[in-house]
Amino acid sequence: MDIANSSKPSKFKKLYRSLMQKYNNTIGVLTPYTLYRWIFTISFIIIYLIRTLMLHGWFIVTYALGIYLLNIFLAFLSPKFDPALEMDDEDEYEDEDEEGLSLPVHEDDEFKPFIRKLPEFKFWHSATKAVLLAFFCTFFDCLDIPVFWPILLIYFFGLFGVTMKRQIKHMIKYKYIPINIGKKHYTTERSCE
Repeated sequence: MDIANSSKPSKFKKLYRSLMQKYNNTIGVLTPYTLYRWIFTISFIIIYLIRTLMLHGWFIVTYALGIYLLNIFLAFLSPKFDPALEMDDEDEYEDEDEEGLSLPVHEDDEFKPFIRKLPEFKFWHSATKAVLLAFFCTFFDCLDIPVFWPILLIYFFGLFGVTMKRQIKHMIKYKYIPINIGKKHYTTERSCE
């Protein structure tokens, strides 16, 4: 009889499944509202920063949040298939024909669409969860580790500058733009005769 009871899900598992189903449904409803999702997340980041500045603490948590957001932002800007790595592979394996998605490097190359390493929705979802976690951490005094925050701030901006400079050089070298500016419209001039 213990075997029959063990095959039924416990109340905890049922509650967890129910909560996850509601969460996934909510996320599914929010998916098409890109602008509103980002307004919420940026607003929450501002609220978090105001809270940490008013409390004069949790600088380590804020620094960790900043590094994490920078990391996922770089993944958002990066192509899924890095042309630099593919060119290295081509040098090593010139005899083999490999079919894969990559960015065009030369004028004669075939157009292949830009595919992000981290899609926009996953970027937003990860950023929002990280900000919520950091905000939650500000309610625990044990996580308010005393540090000299100007050093962390200078180090973060230095790291941001170096990584963004490298990413921009990569974008220029391989001629890709990770932001969709909009669909190009082609018009033809009609002559009225």
